[in-house]
Amino acid sequence: MQTPYDPPICPLTVLHEDHEMLTVEKPDGLLSVPGKGAHLADCLLTRIQTAFPTALLVHRLDRDTSGVMVFALTPHAQRFLSKQFEERRARKTYVARVAGLVEGKAGEINLPLIVDWPNRPRQMVCHATGKPSLTEYRVLKAGEDESRVRLRPRTGRTHQLRVHMLALGHPILGDPLYAPDAQFARMMLHAEELRISHPESGRGMSFRAKAPF
Repeated sequence: MQTPYDPPICPLTVLHEDHEMLTVEKPDGLLSVPGKGAHLADCLLTRIQTAFPTALLVHRLDRDTSGVMVFALTPHAQRFLSKQFEERRARKTYVARVAGLVEGKAGEINLPLIVDWPNRPRQMVCHATGKPSLTEYRVLKAGEDESRVRLRPRTGRTHQLRVHMLALGHPILGDPLYAPDAQFARMMLHAEELRISHPESGRGMSFRAKAPF
């Protein structure tokens, strides 16, 4: 079950700023955009717009995922950056701590996903009606109780990494929806790197934020 919303109070960490775009490090436990109801109004977007009034949303991270996010500062930049995500040209890399010993050095998880309607916001694997979903993974460190993996989603489905690792038999530690465990203060999933092209120059850029776990 999703835990009560108690967003962290912390300063905004800016990784890059220019006249077209802004990249920041989102803390875990903070919504990317407002939810339904006044109690879910506090989010990264509204906090950013306090300091950068023209900031526009490009993509999202789950509430309990930390890491790199990019925001547009002009409508042109929003269109340009959003298209990169829609066309899967934005390259995202995550780090996660997962339960159990992950065998081998690397692999792919190719399982179609769809919303689990009776249990929203949970998602599930469904070969009949699910949308194609692909995740690449590489094992960084393997142990009997837990492993550390690097994840590269090739599609952008809701909760994709969380459901794919669960389906592999190695749920992400601390996941409040798919592997709740009171011993973890947060979900062990972090958006470590984002590679995109700049909306004005077209130059490839890479932004990184080290995992806090």
